[in-house]
Amino acid sequence: MLSEQSAATVRATLPAVGAAIGEITERFYAKLFEAHPELLRDLFNRGNQASGAQKQALAGSIAGFATYLVNNPDQRPDVMLQRIAHKHASLGIVPEQYPIVHEHLFAAIAEVLGDAVTEEVAAAWTEVYWLMANALIAIEKRLYAQSEQTGWREWKVVERVEETADVATFKLRPVDDGAVPGYRAGQYVSVGVTLADGARQIRQYSLTAAPGSPERQFAVKRVTGDATTPDGEVSNHLHAHVREGDVLQLSAPYGDLVLEDTDAPLLLASAGIGVTPMIAMLEQLALAGHSAPVTVVHADRSPASHALRTDHVAYAAKLPRAETAFFYEQDAEGYGRPGLVDLADVEVAPGTQAYLCGPLPFMRAVREQLIAKGVAPAGIHYEVFGPDLWLVQAAA
Repeated sequence: MLSEQSAATVRATLPAVGAAIGEITERFYAKLFEAHPELLRDLFNRGNQASGAQKQALAGSIAGFATYLVNNPDQRPDVMLQRIAHKHASLGIVPEQYPIVHEHLFAAIAEVLGDAVTEEVAAAWTEVYWLMANALIAIEKRLYAQSEQTGWREWKVVERVEETADVATFKLRPVDDGAVPGYRAGQYVSVGVTLADGARQIRQYSLTAAPGSPERQFAVKRVTGDATTPDGEVSNHLHAHVREGDVLQLSAPYGDLVLEDTDAPLLLASAGIGVTPMIAMLEQLALAGHSAPVTVVHADRSPASHALRTDHVAYAAKLPRAETAFFYEQDAEGYGRPGLVDLADVEVAPGTQAYLCGPLPFMRAVREQLIAKGVAPAGIHYEVFGPDLWLVQAAA
């Protein structure tokens, strides 16, 4: 792991680097995209770049990794690394791209910190970077080797289902009529589309059918922007232009939030479009005849906006010891409970393993409530759609 000399230097400079990491990442991306505009056009999420979310995630991962190394010299934050590696693999990141990132990241560090970046400081932070980069490269290599698919594959849309006013399900089969590789409940695929301006943008969508399905099936929520966040480019493209018979490019399935083979009590908590991986998990549990308690929690604006609600209810009903608690901010009467998620009177069995997916404020609130009810922090697993701004906490 980190050498003693570098650890001492990183520990001493971490406050200064941490304080400037936002400006560092801002300059890093500017330099990177100036030198390699194709990366912004065809790889990076332009919406996350515009909103600043990706920059925050990079800053958090670097600071979190360095902090972990100096506090735990004989370990590494595998939870954080696994999550990043799965996302990288779904995008097709290759080892040759890491030196490019290093070049522009360290040029940005030198610009922002100036004379404070001595040869010793540069060497120490270079060691941090390559410890993280080489760990990711190794994990990604294993993920590629385990995958039954290399690169992108064409899939034809065989059905489109309008779930709500702004959520549509797409069901696809391979164009080549070949085998449909397996996956694990909770995983996602990357979908690549070419937009009107010629850019090729990539987004991840959770698979909503249980493993073993002969199709790839995922639900897409149309993302509407606001004053600070642009409309979702890919989601709006899919809603406006993709119909039965159209062809999409899909990656192999990836993702580390997966339903483990366990007889333990489970809690599946979601909010909004975060319901998608939970539907696949519930269907798998129903098919497997899971006999331990399963608590199904969901929060949404209203029953009408609750995507896949019919499946949510139906799969839970097939489990012998499942309880549902749906919370709606509007029109809850007859469909669920009013207001935000409150687990005060929701029974959570001892030894429960919890899976969370939804906006960060929702997951933080649920996590706090679960810990207060005796659920072990190590037994709470989560998925974030988009850049993971919870990475620093996960690594701590």
